[in-house]
Amino acid sequence: MAADKRRKSVRGKWYLSAGAILAVLVLAISFGGKLGLEVPTWNEVFGVFGLAPDTPSTVTDGELLVHYIDVGQGDSILVQCDGKNMLIDAGTSQAAGKVVGYLQEQGVTTLDYVIATHPHADHIGGMADVIKAFDIQTFLMPQLPDDQVPTTKTYENMLDAMEEKGLKATAAKTGGQYHLGEAVLEILSPDRDSSFQDLNNWSVVAALDYANASFLFTGDAEEPVEEAMLQKGFQLKADVLKLGHHGSRTSSTQAFLEKVNPRIGVVSCGEGNDYGHPHEETLQKAEERGMKVYRTDLDGTVVIQSDGNDYSVKTEK
Repeated sequence: MAADKRRKSVRGKWYLSAGAILAVLVLAISFGGKLGLEVPTWNEVFGVFGLAPDTPSTVTDGELLVHYIDVGQGDSILVQCDGKNMLIDAGTSQAAGKVVGYLQEQGVTTLDYVIATHPHADHIGGMADVIKAFDIQTFLMPQLPDDQVPTTKTYENMLDAMEEKGLKATAAKTGGQYHLGEAVLEILSPDRDSSFQDLNNWSVVAALDYANASFLFTGDAEEPVEEAMLQKGFQLKADVLKLGHHGSRTSSTQAFLEKVNPRIGVVSCGEGNDYGHPHEETLQKAEERGMKVYRTDLDGTVVIQSDGNDYSVKTEK
């Protein structure tokens, strides 16, 4: 009888101790980041015990996932296929923590490719943090002419982070192809003969093909880039189009939309942004074409999943 009481007493103390530890852990993970403390993510905690949390956007074999991350007024897109990961842009510096955290939640430890479409703060502001947080295999960015190379602190921070990690930039050149398992990404712009005076038009534009599914990523490319690609006769048809320059009227011309002929459009922009993005003219063109448009300011993060033929779309809001 005395032994039973001792066992029950030990068990009771263990449960109380475990409960106390769990309570502390919940508080630390939930609020530690806000207090500036380095704490593990839930994914890391589950990993210690050999468990994996269920997430609705977990990529499986034979599927492609494209995450248009809600970073406010900026761009950041995660592409996952066959165990490979690509990040296109990293939002503003204010969104850096969200981008890093989101990638970690998706189980990303290595980025096979990173594309900095062009050196504006709403596209590369969070890039230094991404470079520090992940192993990066290939880092792509446009090769700018000397008179276009920025001297901003944001750009310098990215270059400093690259230097610290020993990461070399690869020039994104028209015709370059990069594989994420069965998915193939091809660079469509800029090319070595480009002479654009606006950094937006030096944006890396890329087409992604996965079996019968196709996506087009445009950065902030505007009408001159769209016209140049049309004149060169590029295969621009895509099922999903990331509308250029946050849905601005400076992009998405009628001729370009006609050639791309997308079923789905995605606009990455901030709620109540000062630029009025997306502009009404662009939304009207999309509506006239019967395009379903998702917006990060209204829908939150947008995740498009494809088996190479069909699509499913999940939104955060």
